[in-house]
Amino acid sequence: MSVYIQGIGNISIQNTFGHAGFSDPVWYSEPYVRCIDPDFKSFISANEARRMSKVIKRAIATAKTAIEESGIEMPDAIISGTGLGCIEDTEKFLSAMIEDDEKFLKPTFFIQSTHNTISSQIAINLKCHSHNNTFVHGGMSFECALTEALLLFADRKAKSALVGGYDEMTPAYFKMLDRVGFWKKDAESDQPSHVLSGEGSVSVMLSDEKNEKTYAEILGLEVQYQPEDVAALVGSFLKSKGKTASDIDLVVFGISGDDNSDAVYRQLGAGLFAAKAQAKYKHLSGEYFTSTGFGLWLAANCIKNKQVPVYALLNDQPAGDVQQVLIINHYQNKNYSLMLLSGC
Repeated sequence: MSVYIQGIGNISIQNTFGHAGFSDPVWYSEPYVRCIDPDFKSFISANEARRMSKVIKRAIATAKTAIEESGIEMPDAIISGTGLGCIEDTEKFLSAMIEDDEKFLKPTFFIQSTHNTISSQIAINLKCHSHNNTFVHGGMSFECALTEALLLFADRKAKSALVGGYDEMTPAYFKMLDRVGFWKKDAESDQPSHVLSGEGSVSVMLSDEKNEKTYAEILGLEVQYQPEDVAALVGSFLKSKGKTASDIDLVVFGISGDDNSDAVYRQLGAGLFAAKAQAKYKHLSGEYFTSTGFGLWLAANCIKNKQVPVYALLNDQPAGDVQQVLIINHYQNKNYSLMLLSGC
């Protein structure tokens, strides 16, 4: 069963919303940044928006954008991945419990504090009564959502699916990670030696049919926890798809800026893919649980536009017209994922 990317909506710390790409990246001098939000009035009524947190509004906006771009009226499934869920509403509810001595609590914050609120709100807004599921699995949340979608296609239980990765970075959560040295205070997103915090909302509309709007075909996805030999894992994955490293036009690495976690990417870049064009994306998106969604957006646009933006390149190897793209990512050296995309 073939699965194609038909539409994508992306709200990030770059000017990605409503654009197939961007020519002028925003470089940040501080490690803590928030998304560049659009005007949500075009997607959500003012009455609904006032009760919604930013992560929900972003999810609905990107979901509607992906659906409209795809030309599909209604998805057969809505599947979301999130590492933190609506953490801002969770923090507000817990803070109110403490400050108000557990009296006069606002129910909205509690109702919207659960992780599956995002996927549910998308369905309510779209009036979609089909399959709806949320995966909360840390750095593999987006990959798990995408895996279920691919299984639904394989079992012929869906002809279309809306898959999303949604996370936000609140000041409180940022400070918690900062205390354990996760961020660098002098971070600059265009420098490879520092970690930039991030947040984002990426919605991907998948279909079992392709047309002139198709971005790319998803040939395969594999996830593994702490593999002993990453190069062997990559080789085995490519072989299972009838490919070798020589068939890949572009490798997109999830380089975050942490020298320890990035070592495996540099080893692959200097070894298995030394003669291949290489790119990175977390210096643009920042590091967060579902950042792989941003990587997928970048890879799909490289295939559709048949070129790699200069601000994403790691080396000077030519990528050609960019037909076969491999995305390699891991979160904190634990959860590894491989995604293979192909032009149509």
